Amino acid sequence: MNITGRVTRDAQVRTLSDSRQVVNFSVAINESYKNKKGDKVEQTTFFECAYWISPRVAEWLTKGTVVELTGMVSARAWKGNDGEPRAGLNFNTSNIKLHGGGKKSESAEAMKIGQNAEQENKKVTVKEPEDDIPF
Repeated sequence: MNITGRVTRDAQVRTLSDSRQVVNFSVAINESYKNKKGDKVEQTTFFECAYWISPRVAEWLTKGTVVELTGMVSARAWKGNDGEPRAGLNFNTSNIKLHGGGKKSESAEAMKIGQNAEQENKKVTVKEPEDDIPF
């Protein structure tokens, strides 16, 4: 399953008792549609996500970043401290594609601009071929 949404809080890396690491983060998906009366209805669905492959991705999963995720969804139910029933959705993520928009994207964009300026300052010499090759 694929979902695209916005990270709602900075990702956190947890180390389990068996030394495995998991990246936990939350994603919100906004959808809008018109009901039978023609009124616009906006609905937000939240997913608690887990990514087990590499903890390094956590530094890019910051609040506000738009991400496209591939993985499996599961539902969970529990009773809250107040005794009321609660429900939520988990997303076990196997692939993450970043689309920008978070805190890190501004510094990454500045770094790209700096690299481009550095490359423009370098002179590139192109040597013309000595022989014409017919095609």
